[in-house]
Amino acid sequence: MKEKSSILVLGGAGYIGSHMLMALHDSGYSVIAFDNLSRGFADSVGSVPLIIGDLRSATDLDACFTSHRIDLVMYFAALAYVSESVTDPEQYYQNNVVGGLNLLATMRRYGVSRLVFSSTCATFGDPEHIPIAECHPQRPISPYGRTKLMIEESLRDYASAYGMQSVSLRYFNVAGCDPDGRVGERHQPELHLVPLVLAEAMRLKVGGNPTDTSLRVFGTDFPTLDGSCVRDYIHVTDVCHAHLLAAERLLAGRTQGAEFYNLGNGQGFSVLQVIDACRKVTGQPIEYTVGARRAGDPSVLVGDARLAERVLGWRPYHVELDNMIRTAWAYLQRRFVEAATQ
Repeated sequence: MKEKSSILVLGGAGYIGSHMLMALHDSGYSVIAFDNLSRGFADSVGSVPLIIGDLRSATDLDACFTSHRIDLVMYFAALAYVSESVTDPEQYYQNNVVGGLNLLATMRRYGVSRLVFSSTCATFGDPEHIPIAECHPQRPISPYGRTKLMIEESLRDYASAYGMQSVSLRYFNVAGCDPDGRVGERHQPELHLVPLVLAEAMRLKVGGNPTDTSLRVFGTDFPTLDGSCVRDYIHVTDVCHAHLLAAERLLAGRTQGAEFYNLGNGQGFSVLQVIDACRKVTGQPIEYTVGARRAGDPSVLVGDARLAERVLGWRPYHVELDNMIRTAWAYLQRRFVEAATQ
């Protein structure tokens, strides 16, 4: 019987990483999680072995690679808040770039040559056309986007010089939770739109006054249908499926050096559409206040996933916004009940 491939998931205790652990386990892979727990949660990894370590530490990486057989690495360990990267770029360059280069050096030392890199459409900067395809110029406007692009460029060089094989997947906003409620979305601090709106819905559900809302919409004067900015949302399980397909392509030896694919839902949703969908799903009268536009916020950001469909065979399954929100709401309610009974 063929031995199962062993996959190391960096950032495995985080939102996407924990969902990836489940997808890999469900697909029959042997899985190891690696996380420094600065923004992840140890209880999110379930029964998967968790190595607590930091990418910036060569000692931590050596301990991981010497104690486990690793056939492929998945990288979800980057810091990923655009606004935070602007106010504190040093931690982003240290974690995302120094940590990423430490990882590549460690992989070379231990003869591991396959990597799936969770990248971002923030590497493109302000869009020249929508939807954004792989041929779009990459001119990131935030330190976060620049750190991701630096690793992408490193992967090209490592493929050329050392034969490293990699697949990088770029996407915008991830939403929703495991439909079976096994894991969900938790961030500290929480800056993502869907969980922020659902937190407001939960506040109302337990008796809060709608007019006391802290929910804020940044700009309603964009050149869009309702004046709020439009973003691409992909369900977290669809994102994990794309990474799974990328891993299968690498393990089958079908990649050609460093490959790059954009993911997208095929449509964008405005901030106000997200709020309306949350009202519909939760049944709560969610209100908000309006603030000024944030600097550097484009009107519309939507990815073009046709290459990923053609080469990887990937298409999003959970395309309806209501479905994404429904799974996130179910998880939030379950966590609220659990917390209330402890």
